[in-house]
Amino acid sequence: MAAPKKGRGPSGGQGRPGRALVIILIAMVALTGGMFLSGHTTPRLGIDLAGGTSITLKAKNQPGKPNAINPTNMDTAVGIIERRVNGLGVSEAEVQTQGSDNIIVNIPKGTNSEQAREQVGTTAQLYFRPVLTVAASGPEQPAPSGSPTPSGSATPKPGESATSDDKDKDKDKGEEATGEEATPSASATTQGRAVTEGLKKAPTPTPTNSGEPKPSDSPEASPSADPATAKLQEEFAKLNCADPEQRAAAGKDALPTDSIVACGSNVPGSYEKYILGPAEVSGGDVDDAQGAIDQQTGEWIVSMEFGSAGAKKFQTITSRLSQQQPPMNQFAIVLDGEVVSAPSVRTALSKNAQISGSFDQQSAEDLGNILSYGALPLTFEEVSVTTVTAALGSEQLKGGLIAGGIGLALVVIYLVAYYRGLAFIALLSLLVSGILTYTIMSLLGPAIGFALNLPAVCGAIVAIGITADSFIVYFERVRDEIREGRTLRPAIERAWPRARRTILVSDFVSFLAAAVLFLVTVGKVQGFAFTLGLTTLLDVVVVFFFTKPLMTLMGRTKFFSQGGSWSGLDPKRLGAQPPLRRSRRVSASTEPKEA
Repeated sequence: MAAPKKGRGPSGGQGRPGRALVIILIAMVALTGGMFLSGHTTPRLGIDLAGGTSITLKAKNQPGKPNAINPTNMDTAVGIIERRVNGLGVSEAEVQTQGSDNIIVNIPKGTNSEQAREQVGTTAQLYFRPVLTVAASGPEQPAPSGSPTPSGSATPKPGESATSDDKDKDKDKGEEATGEEATPSASATTQGRAVTEGLKKAPTPTPTNSGEPKPSDSPEASPSADPATAKLQEEFAKLNCADPEQRAAAGKDALPTDSIVACGSNVPGSYEKYILGPAEVSGGDVDDAQGAIDQQTGEWIVSMEFGSAGAKKFQTITSRLSQQQPPMNQFAIVLDGEVVSAPSVRTALSKNAQISGSFDQQSAEDLGNILSYGALPLTFEEVSVTTVTAALGSEQLKGGLIAGGIGLALVVIYLVAYYRGLAFIALLSLLVSGILTYTIMSLLGPAIGFALNLPAVCGAIVAIGITADSFIVYFERVRDEIREGRTLRPAIERAWPRARRTILVSDFVSFLAAAVLFLVTVGKVQGFAFTLGLTTLLDVVVVFFFTKPLMTLMGRTKFFSQGGSWSGLDPKRLGAQPPLRRSRRVSASTEPKEA
């Protein structure tokens, strides 16, 4: 006869609860250590708690493109704006769509946040346009006699010129100083005199390297009799770039194929007005641009790199411009209808180019950032700007923490009053859950850009109730077993499978709701959904690896096993019934049957 198989002992947390507790303890130590080693000992706060600026941009219909506002272009615009803002070092900015035609930009308060806000406000398309004419503009400038012609005299932005990265730097430097194709002097005063002199002369002169004006022999010098050209010249004559309204309206809503008038400024308070030809290169043709220090001259420059198609376009335009006399040897970099730079061209350029001039670090980096990330597929208008001060954010954070403290205190009071000794297990479980949540949130900030905003704090507060609910489910299952007459240790093990199913179903529903909410919403509501989903997952981890093993160990102690009145497991208080015993039925005939 085969010997009966030896039954297996309890597995997992039932037989070896200490192993599960060691695992979660190691996890807590590892997360806490990682938090301190990374230097991020607090969760990153969102705009509404730390302070910052929230900007709402609304997409505008473009002339000739009635269907330009679509999900693809909106997503592209979000990516470009995000890269532009983050390119300034504001790595915690949030850029996301809201509805079908709005983009929300959240810029935290801190380094470069004001600079980022200024660049977010300039969100139109970026184009490279040839300069036809340029003149100083402002109330202090006398109005020119007669309409300016495309050969009108002017200079580029202070000392700016475009050169090829592939050319010898020493040669470029020499050309910039004395060569026939050198740009005019970098001095703003000298440029102003050249512009004024050019407007006074007739026929319209252009400056030479020696500073003496000479008549332009460009084929574009003579005024055109075309009505469109005459209208453009009339707009140019009337334009006063010192007037903010005129400056903002100049060049707006024009098609890339249109010639336009536009404003620019090379010195604060000093403005230039331009007549610009049709756009020949767009910002989308620029693969990369950045401000850098020229290793030979020690000056700040902006280096550009074009894609294959953009390189051909840029070579075509610079080849033509390099043969022109100033100012028609310049190309204007136009963003949102404003000329942000107008370097002159001394030689044909292609894939790589440099813009040199009187740049400082900020102006070089700004221009490089605009060139890299300025080519948006849509134009936007700024609908609203909301700024939250750090003081207001601190008040909101304080209010959220007070609300969380009140909620936690109410849960503790309920647990102590109703479950007595079992409240000790529940409170330790809440503490473990809180430590895990805090460390993970602190690490997720630099890892994925998670920011704790006010809705996320609300999600963490709701999670207190979800976690406590799991403890209550398990405690009530244990109490049910004791009411049926079982002792504590068997009751703990028999109650676990039933409680486990209920806890998993409940947490699955909560996690599913959080996931759906995260996917279908935008903005701060996603912070609530993310926190709710995270804490729901941690609830499962804490209950399985801490609460249940700790309950098993506590069940072996004298305090709980004897069922004292303060243990929360007193059989008398629970109304336990004595165990039912089956009675044997006595046979009617007790005598043995005869064979």
